[in-house]
Order: sequence, then structure tokens, then C-alpha cells
Amino acid sequence: MTSPTLEALPSSHLLPSILPSLPIPSSHSPSLVHSHTNRPVQVQTDRIVYPHLTMLLSCVLLALLPLPPPVNPSVDSSFRECSQFLYRGLAPRGLQGTQGLQKVCQHYGDKARYATLYDPAGRIPLFSAYTFKRSNGESREGLPWMYEPQLSSGSGTGNMQPFPGSPSSLLALEESQAVLADYSDAVVYERGQLNPDQHQASPGDKASTYTLTNVVPQAKEFLHHHWLPYLEGIRKRLNNYCRGTAYIISGVTTTGNTIRRGNVHRVGVPKHLWTAYCCPDFDLSAPYELRYKFPTYAAYGLNDVVDNAVTETSTKSVEALVNREMAVDQDFQLFNGNCVPEV
Repeated sequence: MTSPTLEALPSSHLLPSILPSLPIPSSHSPSLVHSHTNRPVQVQTDRIVYPHLTMLLSCVLLALLPLPPPVNPSVDSSFRECSQFLYRGLAPRGLQGTQGLQKVCQHYGDKARYATLYDPAGRIPLFSAYTFKRSNGESREGLPWMYEPQLSSGSGTGNMQPFPGSPSSLLALEESQAVLADYSDAVVYERGQLNPDQHQASPGDKASTYTLTNVVPQAKEFLHHHWLPYLEGIRKRLNNYCRGTAYIISGVTTTGNTIRRGNVHRVGVPKHLWTAYCCPDFDLSAPYELRYKFPTYAAYGLNDVVDNAVTETSTKSVEALVNREMAVDQDFQLFNGNCVPEV
């Protein structure tokens, strides 16, 4: 968000409103005389200084200068501050039926990293949209899990932050989002990223994926034996055959199941995980068994301990799945205007 700036007024307009009417002697018409010789004294008006007025003028001119843009919370009705992570700069079509959800531009280190549609009631993201970065697929170890200040009232920062240590500060966060304690006794589930760090390259982009607003409870069996291996396959595919920017959206369907803590429904548990990519500029010489999966393809899997194999399918099939399971419009479309090849 850019700080509002004031248009500078010309000095001829500005100075009369600031300086009082003071008599300034003229060098062309000397009006001062020496008290003893009665001879005119030359007055150099350019050296007359009024210290209090100079200070006032400096303060006013400084106030007119534009301020550097702050990192402001960007939870609003659009993804305008992180549209670069969306195909054609547009959010998925057909989200008008999602009242009560938050569109969050996830910031880390004063930089927007990806976009998330967040459900405060279920305390989970419904999708994260990001751009794929070529990498060796290594995960960063030992990074702290973070929370999203933009979802907490009265926050003065837009950057995700490590969880505070004080119990009172944690209580203030629990209403709007999940906290680490919500996952501590979840035996079947663990934290699974929608924007995985394996699909990012720079230290900052990788670190930004470790926020609970990018995480959903995933069944451990499904996550480690099916979902993560599939995401690794997508990383290799896009590394090798996507020549331009690849836009990825990963999300969930839900049924109302939750993780409970203290006999309270805390965090929604997804029924399905799904993901779809769009790479308009791809290598036409890719092997035949992969070429038909460009420019766009998708997959989904059941978030359970059984019957949880990942099914790779067309993007339209995943859109149909989301349409059946979730409250979206009939014209729901992941890549607004479809993903059109540019080759």
C-alpha cells in the first residue's frame, strides 16, 4: 500500500501562506542611514535570516515529502498486492460465494511471497497460489513456524512472525488462526504445506512457507507416501520442461471434520488435497507421455490413512471436484480464462 502524498505547491503559492508580512529592506532603495554620518547604508537583503521562519519552512517542506511505503496488512477483498502469483494477475473465477473468507498476501521480510485464501472459522487455508521456482528440492531444516499478524486485530506489521512465547499473546491469536498446540496431540495428522518449500528456491521464499496459514492437517500416511512424492515429481517436471513462469494453486475440500483441543473444535481437516499448475511457455520437445500434461494439469488425493493414492487428471476435473464439494459458483475456474499455451 503506497503512502498518500501531497502535491508540492509552487513557492509563489507556498511562501505567502507561511511567512508573515515583515518589512524587508531593498538593496535598490536604501532606507537606512548611519546615526552619526547621516550617510546611506547599503543593505544586502539576501543575507537577512529569520531563524524561526526558516525552521518552520523546513518542517512544512519535509511534511510534503512522500513517505516510504510501509508493509501494511493486505487482507481485503482482492489479491491486488500479490497478483503476480496468479495467472494473468487474476484470482480463480467463481469465488463470489465465499463470504467470511480472507484473501491474504503472505509477506515475509517486507516482501509478498504468495497468495492464500484463508478460512478463519476452520483456521486453515483453502488454497495457496504461488509461482514455482526451479530448485534442487531440498527442504530447509530448523525453521520456526510462524503466524499471520494480518489476521489479528491491532497488528502493526504485515510480515509473518514467529509465534510469541507468552500465553497471553497466544490466546489473542487463537481466535483467528491455528497455533502450534492445535497439532501437538494430533496423532493421525501433521502439518502439511499447500505451498511446499520444495517448490521454492531462495531462503526467504522457503522460509515463508513455514506459517500455519499455509498449512492444513494431512494424514501422515497420505502425506509421506503419496502427496510429497507426487509434488517431487511435479518439481522435476517443471524444472525440466517449463521454460517460463509456472503458476500453481494447491488447496483442499472440507466436510466439517476438525481437530479438537480441550473439547473445542479447533482446526478443519480436509477431505481432499488438490493441486494444479499452469505453464503457458513449455518445451515442445518434452516426451510424449508428458507433453499432453502441458500447459496445465492437476491432481487430487483423499486425505486419509486408506484409499489415499494421488490421482493425476485434467485441471477441469479438479475444478469439477471443488465445485461438487465446496461452496463456489458454477463457473468456478482455477486459472481465470483457462491456461492458454504461448508456444
